[in-house]
Amino acid sequence: MRTKAIVLKAAAELFAAHGFRETSVKDVAEAVEMTKGAVYFHYPNKEALAVAVVEEHYAQWPRLLQEVQAEQLPPLETAIAMLDRAALAFRDNVMVQAGARLQIERLQIDAELPTPYVDWTNLLHSLLVQAQDQGQLRPDADPAAAARALVAGFFGMQHISDVLHRRTDIADRWPEVRDLFLRALRA
Repeated sequence: MRTKAIVLKAAAELFAAHGFRETSVKDVAEAVEMTKGAVYFHYPNKEALAVAVVEEHYAQWPRLLQEVQAEQLPPLETAIAMLDRAALAFRDNVMVQAGARLQIERLQIDAELPTPYVDWTNLLHSLLVQAQDQGQLRPDADPAAAARALVAGFFGMQHISDVLHRRTDIADRWPEVRDLFLRALRA
């Protein structure tokens, strides 16, 4: 199992840096100093590697949510804490970076990938409904519209940060977006 994880991490690093099309199984094998056959033992093809990286990307978020929920914050603060920590994950976690890039390149991958943004939108909508019920949001705030806008703002911001600065500025850019949203939503 350890070897499989090493192969997956190497694939994530290569996908994050070079994308799906420019990464080969041979590249992954060379990165982990194995034969292609050894990589194929764990992942039958490059598409399977990509799917595994994207699945691991998505596996990060429930763990992050558990950490945040353990703090027992009010719902609006829970939503913000999730996005604050997600911003840092996009900056620091190669699996998150690779999963995001592969989702953008999804049309080049001949495999079924999870639909992006839906779970984030649903989670934020749920938290914003609770926040509204607890009087944390302005009475005229629409939790569904706010959740969609937050997801668009967050993921657009992280993508721009990646393209322009390899996410080195994400810890500065996300608070700018976050604070604009909070001014519009907070009671």
